[in-house]
Amino acid sequence: MKLSKKDAVYVIAEAGVNHNGERELAFELVDVAASAGADAVKFQTFDARKLACASAPKALYQQENTDAAESQLAMLQKLELPRAWHADLQSHANARGIEFISTAFDSDSLDFLCSLDIPFFKVPSGELTNGPLLWQFARTGKALILSTGMATLSEVEQGLAIVAHALCNEAEPADMEEVWRCWSDDEASSRLVGHVTLLHCTSQYPTPMSEVNLRAMDTLKQAFGLEVGYSDHTEGLLVPVAAVARGATVIEKHFTLNRSMPGPDHKASLEPSELAEMVRQIRALELALGKAGKSPQPSEWDTRKAARQQVVAAREITSGQRLSRADLTTARSGSGLAAIELWQRVGVVAPRNYRAGEIIE
Repeated sequence: MKLSKKDAVYVIAEAGVNHNGERELAFELVDVAASAGADAVKFQTFDARKLACASAPKALYQQENTDAAESQLAMLQKLELPRAWHADLQSHANARGIEFISTAFDSDSLDFLCSLDIPFFKVPSGELTNGPLLWQFARTGKALILSTGMATLSEVEQGLAIVAHALCNEAEPADMEEVWRCWSDDEASSRLVGHVTLLHCTSQYPTPMSEVNLRAMDTLKQAFGLEVGYSDHTEGLLVPVAAVARGATVIEKHFTLNRSMPGPDHKASLEPSELAEMVRQIRALELALGKAGKSPQPSEWDTRKAARQQVVAAREITSGQRLSRADLTTARSGSGLAAIELWQRVGVVAPRNYRAGEIIE
């Protein structure tokens, strides 16, 4: 799936809910993402009352980073991105040369985002097993990025089967049996190629290094034949850059203006200078990865001439003498026969006299 016209890793700067419900802060986050060189800035669009019940517990990391006595619903209500801000944020992002995207967490929010002509949709890890919402995402016809945090491989396949069904049918499935029947058709599953990117992800904030498991990217690619990327929640820059080296075509990373700000995600986010450095390292790594072919690079030709050895006389040689192996050796001379040609010169009659160390033609 090509998310941009550039043949490059697509970097999503995840603002998420780090705007803390403040309009000015949301616009500052767009500016930071654009200045860092990211391809897109991503927010989250949801109606807290539709996303969480009053009894829904907080995740442990949310309890640690916010008021533990506060409910998940109360926390989310303070972090909603008002619909009235979206178009202005999108216009501001466009003016800064960066794409505005947002992830929907409920059906009405997805309908609203469709009215903004979002270029593609990112399905969050928590909604990979939300069949009805995932099916609605797929029916938009937009390219999809599916995050796979918390998922088993079979759950990823289940999600892809639902997407394939939505691409082939106008009506929701009656049950999962109908979805699996559709998935068994090679033509249905082939529609995902170039349309869906899978992001490996560990849904812990921050993610300990021992739970990153970057090799799962290989598993996803081998299992489904789709492009893969990585949604990162580790501290620092090492893992997202390593993911690019392992073949990620999309990188998503949370960022904030300041990690000390209140809120559930700030502590696992990059600050502005770190986000810019991550993008810089990714772009440098892309250059370093090259195009896979093995041939001398332009800058190597001069070094090649100076560093490689040629055939020279090992001792004095008389004109008309038949050359023996003992007459020949190699040394750096800058010109003459390549050292690999030495064996072919054994037995040849010397056309002239040679001093020791002189180039053999």
